[in-house]
Amino acid sequence: MNPADLGLPVDVPSTALFTDHYELTMLQAALASGTADRRSVFEVFTRRLPEGRRYGVVAGTGRVLDAVENFRFDGAVLEFLRERAVVDMRTLDWLASYRFSGDIWGYPEGEVYFPGSPVLRVEGSFAECVLLETVILSILNHDSAIAAAASRMSSAAGGRPLIEMGARRTHELAAVASARAAYVGGFASTSDLAAGFRYGIPTVGTSAHAFTLVHDSERDAFTAQVASLGRGTTLLVDTYDVAEAVRTAVEVAGTDLGAVRIDSGDLLLVAHRVRQQLDELGATATKIVVTSDLDEYAIASLAAAPVDAYGVGTQLVTGSGHPTCSMVYKLVARAVSADPKAVLAPVAKRSTGGKTSIGGRKWAARRRDADGAAEAEVIGVGPVPSALADSQLLTQLVKTGEVVAREPLEAARDRHRAVLAGLPLSATQLSRGEAVIPTEYV
Repeated sequence: MNPADLGLPVDVPSTALFTDHYELTMLQAALASGTADRRSVFEVFTRRLPEGRRYGVVAGTGRVLDAVENFRFDGAVLEFLRERAVVDMRTLDWLASYRFSGDIWGYPEGEVYFPGSPVLRVEGSFAECVLLETVILSILNHDSAIAAAASRMSSAAGGRPLIEMGARRTHELAAVASARAAYVGGFASTSDLAAGFRYGIPTVGTSAHAFTLVHDSERDAFTAQVASLGRGTTLLVDTYDVAEAVRTAVEVAGTDLGAVRIDSGDLLLVAHRVRQQLDELGATATKIVVTSDLDEYAIASLAAAPVDAYGVGTQLVTGSGHPTCSMVYKLVARAVSADPKAVLAPVAKRSTGGKTSIGGRKWAARRRDADGAAEAEVIGVGPVPSALADSQLLTQLVKTGEVVAREPLEAARDRHRAVLAGLPLSATQLSRGEAVIPTEYV
């Protein structure tokens, strides 16, 4: 497989076709009607959080910036559009020189959001902004869903490290994005080497049941692994009989064995028994890692167990039941004419079907109480109240087409940890409830 197929930075592929057909047909019609050049403001937001969630997590911002930079219609892409007659020749000529030249503002990656939060604001001509809708939503909806699940799991783990292990449970490209989002949400490492290569996330891994089964005995398997990887390795002890495997593991590796992994059974009961057995054998420093279809609820149920780390796969990369955030990309303001100096007029969908939106170019700020804890997400159009001037949430990410706010992934991870600490304590409760703070419009 070509490394570029994994999204790796060998060759930079165009992201222009990560879009829907109707983005281009809207462009063609707008060019014909004279509205394509109207200055416009689009915003990304969600009308509600997934059921039972107390907050959302912004993730994927860095990937959005990459996608915008690489949104180019090269020769092969233009030929595909011409052959399929997706758009006319005038539109193809326009697309050939497409470069986003507008501004993008957004919540910084790792920040939390609530219903109505304008997590991203895209400003420019209607033509150049509308083309970015699908790719932006694709990234933010996926990555933010994974990061939110990761954040809940991290809170449930109570400081114990979490390993992302979901690569075999999702699409190969989604696996890389999931590992990145999980890292933002608080996971410590990943099993996915492509994610480690692209984003610098720590990678870990030892062996699966197949490694034990291919050897003539469990002792032979453990001996081979320790000889190759050292005594600090993690031995998988539930292929046959757990108690016998733990005894054999300590006999082979000695009392300085790094860790044992449990991947099945009643994890709470088995973890207690394994800890007791390890201690009795003198392996008091040997750690216990548990895996096996964990989610935040299973992790929380193991809080009192002698577990040192968790490996999470399926539930993480599927958003723990909520694989999307239902974010939308809506036009909220547009110029009254194509004149670059024309004033912006608020626009909004007025539907009776529950999908209404609020027009106008918005700002957002988080109001805090006397103790410094967040108490409301405040969203408005027009001047920002002086009391909230220092609490604004949107930062400029792209200025006149140039990325101005690229940052290391560690910065987003650290930001999320700090932001979460500033929410009310009930934010980390796993019980179903409403958003931990209300959204207020002013």
